[in-house]
Amino acid sequence: MELTRRGTITAVAEALGYTPGGVSQQIAALEKATGMELLRRVGRRVELTDAGTTLACHAERILATEAEAVEALERSRNEVSGTLLIGLFATAAAEILPPALQRARRVHPGLTVRSRDMDVDEVYDAVAGGAVDLALGLDYPGVPIPRDPALRVVPLSRERFSLAVPAGSMAGRERVSLADTGELGWILPSAGSYYGRAVRTACRRAGVEPRVLHEVTDTAATLALVEAGVGVSTVTDLMLRLRTSCLDVVALREPLERNIVVVFRSFAERRPTVAALVEVLRTAADRRRDAPERLGL
Repeated sequence: MELTRRGTITAVAEALGYTPGGVSQQIAALEKATGMELLRRVGRRVELTDAGTTLACHAERILATEAEAVEALERSRNEVSGTLLIGLFATAAAEILPPALQRARRVHPGLTVRSRDMDVDEVYDAVAGGAVDLALGLDYPGVPIPRDPALRVVPLSRERFSLAVPAGSMAGRERVSLADTGELGWILPSAGSYYGRAVRTACRRAGVEPRVLHEVTDTAATLALVEAGVGVSTVTDLMLRLRTSCLDVVALREPLERNIVVVFRSFAERRPTVAALVEVLRTAADRRRDAPERLGL
């Protein structure tokens, strides 16, 4: 089924956490069990045979039936109970999950939540492939994540980016345009990442190509480099809380934003445990968003 969605053995292996050889062995075992050829080589690629396509369609039904059985078993209990595995990225692990877990223990004591740290761009595939039950991810309105009909993406909160600059380098400026950053050196993730693509796209819409001096994925390392005076980068309030830094933050004229989302498989939407944890995450996000207003900030 994953091969119909992703097209290559390598992509299937990455999504499911196998080696390419492991995927090939699984398919070979299926061919032996069915007595039919499921894959054929076309040039340097492989594609499903008619029998393989038929089996993939039935595999989808089988997995959906399994999900319905799990949902029915969960509903037969008198409380929300069970174990869920959630995938999350570094910022979510530090700022979003802890208060959510505290609330989950309080309102659903029978629910056990385990977590797995992963690259933020991998969480969608991890959910789609069943490696985790649900995940916290990021979506950028300017460069949205491709929507998979097999997944549900629920927004939790929206953050606006500002520009992090070395201390004193823009003294007296309360707001800056991306169009004014053409001569500055940038610290950004690679252009292949959704975040890196979103910032580059916003800069190009403003008529400037960012001069990227350092390609860095880790937020704390990025803030350290800005603090050292080697370049500028975009940041949100949530990102700034990962590391205490001596730098300046200047508002951007352009509305560069990101959404923090929770992702889960569509057929798991009615599972009591999944629905309960999604609601806990939404409540935690609402309280975090409202906190500055309660403090009068």
